[in-house]
Amino acid sequence: MTITQPDLSVFETVESEVRSYCRAWPAIFDRAQGSYLFDEDGHRYLDFFAGAGSLNYGHNNPVLKRALLDYLERDGITHGLDMSTTAKRAFLETFRDVILRPREMDHKVMFPGPTGTNAVESALKLARKVKGRESIVSFTNAFHGMSLGSLAVTGNAFKRAGAGIPLVHGTPMPFDDYLDGRTPDFIWFERLLEDSGSGLNQPAAVIVETVQGEGGINVARAEWLRALADLCRRYDMLLIVDDIQMGCGRTGAFFSFEEAGIQPDIITVSKSISGYGLPLALTLFKPELDVWEPGEHNGTFRGNNPAFVTAAAALDAYWQDGQMEKQTMARGEQVEAALAGIVREHPEAGGHFRGRGLVWGMEFPDKERAGRICRRAFELGLLVETSGPESEVVKLLPALTISPEELDEGLRILARAVREAG
Repeated sequence: MTITQPDLSVFETVESEVRSYCRAWPAIFDRAQGSYLFDEDGHRYLDFFAGAGSLNYGHNNPVLKRALLDYLERDGITHGLDMSTTAKRAFLETFRDVILRPREMDHKVMFPGPTGTNAVESALKLARKVKGRESIVSFTNAFHGMSLGSLAVTGNAFKRAGAGIPLVHGTPMPFDDYLDGRTPDFIWFERLLEDSGSGLNQPAAVIVETVQGEGGINVARAEWLRALADLCRRYDMLLIVDDIQMGCGRTGAFFSFEEAGIQPDIITVSKSISGYGLPLALTLFKPELDVWEPGEHNGTFRGNNPAFVTAAAALDAYWQDGQMEKQTMARGEQVEAALAGIVREHPEAGGHFRGRGLVWGMEFPDKERAGRICRRAFELGLLVETSGPESEVVKLLPALTISPEELDEGLRILARAVREAG
């Protein structure tokens, strides 16, 4: 694909240097449909990025778009803070009936603000309020957001440095297989909890991702998650699962922790909960934890009514039966087979892959190779990003609604990019 260099001058002169994704993909995108984006010159790009996981149902999904347009055309409420509206009622009823009740969950639903980090901040604040303690345990290579509380439980040194102040009251522990299986699970963590001389303040909660997306597609085993839940019960710590990127079906089931058979005390959800890429975040927690005073945690944009509309439509369209989960697992097997073929074709690269459902990563000992592969993929018409502490992992995050043919097309482009990136 021949790409004419676009005029990026206004972005380079007016927009902040903090911009990032646009540097990897120097195009001016104009429209999108399904699993494809198109730049203003008409070039087509297959999307294996999906808005960093916020577009699980693809771009401009026609079912969700119709619901949104109908709502807007009748002058439905757009901004409502936390007022009661018909759109919020429809979402809460649908979420309760389609997601919570079938899973025997009675969690309360809080709208903390429009983004994932808002959900994490409210989860940390609630855990500390309930337990009367300050310390939160997180895990190596975790990513939970860019605001100060979320950064305090994030592992990446580059992102943490951006805070500009000390990040306190967070203690990291080894994630599953961080020590390459040389140490039994949680032996260090439990020893610190038992020993009054360890210097570890009794934690209020533990926060964990079942699959670390930004951390390099590190997949926690179901037995590790069950052992963590048991540890939290035995030592009076709340278990917070950050399901912002891996929830809403990304790993197969609606919640990524379902495979492990655990039920967290607090769950954070965002990204694809709106279904359409509109900002929306939820903090879910067991009823006995609902100790908030009215207005004790709030935000101007916590009531995004257009997002309620598309979220309810997505749940109705895709989660009334088990078909979406089955489809995601089948697509995941397709990705796994293709990645295995790429690794066999390039044994000299030393790459290996891992993932669940429709989130996968390929890691290379040559830390620069993943970046070269992603740049070549862009030139060939495929959007993929890197992840991991040194951007050493090629991260695949296609829409859950992608067709087998589109998925195969993208995987062929990826295989070519691996061959040609060197």
